[in-house]
Amino acid sequence: MAQKAVFYHAGCAVCVDAEQRLAHALNPADYAVEIVHLGQQANRIAEAEAAGVISVPALVLDGHPYHINYGASLAEVKGAA
Repeated sequence: MAQKAVFYHAGCAVCVDAEQRLAHALNPADYAVEIVHLGQQANRIAEAEAAGVISVPALVLDGHPYHINYGASLAEVKGAA
């Protein structure tokens, strides 16, 4: 059974590129990837924070956040929401 992976982003160019190159590159037999656009789903910002996300784009695998490049801090995303 595939494990859950969550890719959080805010829609910026860095985020979209990371989604296309990384999130979609994960083997679907290993990970069920959920894409969360925090600019459109601001109600999930607290969830991202609880998972340890401090900036986007970020990929949470097995409960561990991995920050990819730097698009925006969650504080910036909150301010835009």
